[in-house]
Amino acid sequence: MARFGVLDDNPLCKLLGIDYPICQAGMYSVAHGSLAGAVSKAGGLGVIGSAFMDAEQLRREIRLVKEITDRPFGVDILFAEARGSDDASATYTREVEEHIEVTFEEGAPVIVSGLGDPGRIVPRAHAAGMVVMSLVGTSRQALKVEASGVDVVIASGHEGGGHVGRVGTLPLVASVVDRVRIPVLAAGGLTDGRGLVAALALGAQGVWMGTRFIATEEARGHINYKNKIVEIDEDGTVVSRANSGKTARMIRNAFTESWKNREHDIKPFPQQLQEVGLAASVAGRVEGDAENGVLAAGQGSGLIGSVKPAGAVVEDIVTEARAILGRLGGGV
Repeated sequence: MARFGVLDDNPLCKLLGIDYPICQAGMYSVAHGSLAGAVSKAGGLGVIGSAFMDAEQLRREIRLVKEITDRPFGVDILFAEARGSDDASATYTREVEEHIEVTFEEGAPVIVSGLGDPGRIVPRAHAAGMVVMSLVGTSRQALKVEASGVDVVIASGHEGGGHVGRVGTLPLVASVVDRVRIPVLAAGGLTDGRGLVAALALGAQGVWMGTRFIATEEARGHINYKNKIVEIDEDGTVVSRANSGKTARMIRNAFTESWKNREHDIKPFPQQLQEVGLAASVAGRVEGDAENGVLAAGQGSGLIGSVKPAGAVVEDIVTEARAILGRLGGGV
């Protein structure tokens, strides 16, 4: 088999101890141990989405990954600061601290900041031999987390599902690559081998994919949710603050339509998430109410044609990327 330097001699893969520069996003309520374990076993980096798990549930999911594979994996924690002093904010803050402690106690190889700056835990993580990764939506944020000592920055563009910023993936990734010295992962609307090659062409060292891994057999989620991703095209999503109080991209349905012209009723993060988004997310993602629930998904949904095993998704991405690089003469 031909070797391609950008895939087979990849610095990010060496840093993380993985075979392919494909990282599965830590999507809350969807990315549990079964999905993370399957992706890691296939040679990528599987990641558990810890948000709104209790401490012992997170511990069980980490141990499940270890039962599935001995390959590296990560835990995604929402480090964003809660605004306000109400019960929802206090609960959120306590859960974040519990997730941090469990992740260290269980020795996860990688810790990911899905929101916020993880700088306060970086020295402890490095002392424990852990790699720290952080999602950002602007090059300014990338410089900030780089200064905090993170090892990898994930440039997450507007096209992605879940929490998103304002900048498109292509200009964001290119700008972040130009401004930081640490490895960059590209995220936002990327679902296949073409997306991986495009990310590498922009100077990123790999991809962070969410929506493609929701539509897999191992993802925790109702089949109605997965089928809805397969069904919609690239215009089937909308960005709203109705889920959590922060801008998030989700499938357009009765839930998103009901919040149109009601921005004044949306509360700050995490109050909106606690009071509205959590129940709606469970209804959509877990119980399968595709009309009245929250279904996070990116614009790359239009490129997803079936629900398949996560390991097959990793294999398909790598095979397609190799074929494209071969056609482009990318064996360097």
